[in-house]
Amino acid sequence: MAYHFTSEIEMNRRERRSTFKASKVAQHQPSATTPAALYEAGVHHLSAGRHLDAQICCQKALALDAGHADTLHLTGLLCLQAGQLDHAIEWISRAIRQQPKTDYLTNLGNALLKLGRREEALATFDKAVQLEPDNAGLWKTLGDVLADMVRLAEAILTYQHALKLNPRLWEAAHKAGTLLHQLGRTEEALDLFSLHEQMPADDSLKLQMRALSMYILERFEEGLQDIQSAHTIDPTDAGTCSYVGVFLRQLKRDEEALPWFDQAIRLRPDFLGAFHNKALALVQLHRFDGALAIYDQMKAISSSAAAADFDASLIQLLTGNFETGWAGREARSNVPGLAVSRFEFSQPRWLGKESLAGKTILVPEDEGMGDTIQFARYLPMLAARGARVIVRVNDPVLPLLAGIQGVSQCIPHSVEALPAFDLYCPVGSLPLAFETRLDTIPPGVGYLPQPSEARMKIWEDRLSGCFGVEKKLRVGLVWSGNPKHLNDRNRSIPMQLYLRLLDLDAAFISLQKDPRPDDKAVLEQADIIDVSTHLTDFTETAALINCLDLVITVDTSVAHLAGALGLPTWILLSYQPDWRWLLDRDDSPWYPTVRLFRQDETRNYGPVLDKVRSELAAMIAARKSR
Repeated sequence: MAYHFTSEIEMNRRERRSTFKASKVAQHQPSATTPAALYEAGVHHLSAGRHLDAQICCQKALALDAGHADTLHLTGLLCLQAGQLDHAIEWISRAIRQQPKTDYLTNLGNALLKLGRREEALATFDKAVQLEPDNAGLWKTLGDVLADMVRLAEAILTYQHALKLNPRLWEAAHKAGTLLHQLGRTEEALDLFSLHEQMPADDSLKLQMRALSMYILERFEEGLQDIQSAHTIDPTDAGTCSYVGVFLRQLKRDEEALPWFDQAIRLRPDFLGAFHNKALALVQLHRFDGALAIYDQMKAISSSAAAADFDASLIQLLTGNFETGWAGREARSNVPGLAVSRFEFSQPRWLGKESLAGKTILVPEDEGMGDTIQFARYLPMLAARGARVIVRVNDPVLPLLAGIQGVSQCIPHSVEALPAFDLYCPVGSLPLAFETRLDTIPPGVGYLPQPSEARMKIWEDRLSGCFGVEKKLRVGLVWSGNPKHLNDRNRSIPMQLYLRLLDLDAAFISLQKDPRPDDKAVLEQADIIDVSTHLTDFTETAALINCLDLVITVDTSVAHLAGALGLPTWILLSYQPDWRWLLDRDDSPWYPTVRLFRQDETRNYGPVLDKVRSELAAMIAARKSR
């Protein structure tokens, strides 16, 4: 009897378990019989995390109606959540063919983006905004895709349109302002960032926007406080972490910035911006191998990381590896925000392989005017290969280059109707085309035409009219370059720093074009001869330089002009110099009369000017003793 009783109890337990399971299945398998009801049940299961039940509902719905659009889309979402991107794209595309809806298109676009199919994603999001042209959120998403594709100008216009539809779409304002700042459109960026005053006081995005406003205004200490407060509110935001590092970099605290970039990368392993900023910090610390490793990681993440190729090439050139450096530097035309001209000529690009005999080659300026002067030494070499050489440059440098031997025609950059030509090679690509190595750099003196005697006499007369100039050492001074240059804060100096030279017994002449307001005020009070209003182009500057004994300048176009003219030229360099000045040397293989005065790891120009003063005093003394 006991045995029978125990067996009965076990049987009752099994029956109860079976009944319980059956009831649970009944709950998850509704008795819906229409595709719409099965779809609604599937959505309910998906929101509850019951993916298998949702999938069963979809299968039943599609068995009843194979073209039920919502169910096709839901099946695609299930595939998307399972990481089956190709299947997701197929199912959602079938749904769109049945009934194009914006949410279908948005999810298809996101799946395409995850597979790196950006052009298709862009077309998909574009179709979505056509269906709902008044949907600000869709326009913002379209802007995100354009920004991801480095089509920055189009992205900005798209964000701005989203803001017209919804002026309180703060994220669109933030992203548009950031891109405008990257492109140097400072005032427009500040207008967008000013919207932060309308945002909630404790909003992280408000603090980010205010911080970026401070960044544009170069108020980095204040901006750092704001961005750190934003991180306190949301410590999981990778962008905020990276921004903290960027502010620290601007304050020359690169070592402190590195952990912030690392944290951003931990939060978002594919965050190219954080990788890039970390590499820049490592370069400033002269940890070049580490920076090159970062650039390799960037290229592994994205095949379109042109900035990684370009910046890696600058390290190679800086360290004397010209072969790799010139080749990598060709990526410069694909780097957003870089002041490089893009060309869409139908003629082939010449990089040194084809014969030039009997051909006409166009050499357009593609970077700064200093680069153009430096690489103009290659123009006679093109002519020596039998080419007819046409040069296209900006107006200030045009008269100077027009007189170079072998140049048949020199036209302004603004001319749209170009003369006929067979090939083209940007000025900045000439070193690559001629396979330049450290020991094969073409001579740095003699390729520029000498100013005419008449022009030089005009300048001599101007200088002679200034008291005491005849008997003194004549020293030309330049203290700043183009304020839009990406590295201007490191290479330009306040004119105030030159005051420590002015008590020496020399005649100081300003070669500075367009001094900044603060510098202009100092210049008006300083004992410097200012004839800069007569420096209308580089031929005038060349004529004045030929009347001087020495030029002291920061790294700007006048440094190249003076060096190419063979005048003794002292160049003040930041701790992390431009690639062309190399490392750990006080001479230049590009210009034999140039002498380099470098910052040390303190990154302070004060000691540099002290050394310049000492050397200048010795030169003045030697001149007097002769």
